[in-house]
Amino acid sequence: MYEPDKADLNEVLPDVRDGLTRTERIILHVLNETQKELNGRNVPTVMLYGRVQEYVDITEQELNEILGRMGARS
Repeated sequence: MYEPDKADLNEVLPDVRDGLTRTERIILHVLNETQKELNGRNVPTVMLYGRVQEYVDITEQELNEILGRMGARS
């Protein structure tokens, strides 16, 4: 029987402090840093996706689902 290791669980279980998963926290961090670079302007999803890919293996669809749950407008 497959038993996920601790790293797998950290990816999918929300943290008790804020309810965010590791992936969600990375997305928010990258979004914040990119907004600073763009002087507060909106960050194109494609740009965000490329930068998030440097930290997490995620598909565009997964990113869009997470952004939708977080309340991002399309």
